[in-house]
Amino acid sequence: MEIPELVETLDREGRLLAAAAEEADTDAKVATCPGWQVRDLVRHTGMVHRWATSFVAEGHASYHPDGGLPDLDGDELLSWFREGHRRLVDTLAGATPDVQCWSFLPAPSPLAFWARRQAHETTVHRVDAESALGPQRSAVAAQFAVDGIDELLRGFHGRTRSKVRTQEPRVLRVRATDVPDTVWTLRLSQEPPVCEREERGTADCELTGPVDELYLSLWNRLPFPGLTGDASTAEVWREKSGITWS
Repeated sequence: MEIPELVETLDREGRLLAAAAEEADTDAKVATCPGWQVRDLVRHTGMVHRWATSFVAEGHASYHPDGGLPDLDGDELLSWFREGHRRLVDTLAGATPDVQCWSFLPAPSPLAFWARRQAHETTVHRVDAESALGPQRSAVAAQFAVDGIDELLRGFHGRTRSKVRTQEPRVLRVRATDVPDTVWTLRLSQEPPVCEREERGTADCELTGPVDELYLSLWNRLPFPGLTGDASTAEVWREKSGITWS
């Protein structure tokens, strides 16, 4: 996806997140993140937005820590979130394409990385915020969901730090039923996963369904929409694929 599309998505998703959080109230429990209330979700996402903004706006060439979580709640917290989200959107929209700064996943440029990462970060957490209101949620666009699965399988879990490993080799396939020719083959072993964007060989387990449901289930926000084969292979993903803040 192009940078302007990603920034537009980030803009929309952040506004939806804030609206859902306001409607639910910051005391509400976040169904998709056990143990969290809406205030925890808003504090976390707002902190990440400010952290991401700092790299692009200030040109940090190496990792630097986040600014911590604010001691805010209620309307003050939501105002703080909206302010930081707006600054992130404006910073990404106004940055020059060749801006140089630190990033941590493969991308055509640092700007492309941060636009993509923050669009997906905010979308997943928007779904979290909406879960505090009930099972209904706003849709995730199909091509954006495809991009997000790519980022998760080939980006995050293409790194040496991925914990998705098995003692014996296994193959997990992910197939979107609503986007033609959209298949990922994930090869699991004692080494980091290897992901191919194609159907190759046989799979021990196959996950199927609409691509937006696959996207959210791979981020452990929904049950797998469809599963055939060895369910224990899918459980490896459930148990070991979580991306945590550190």
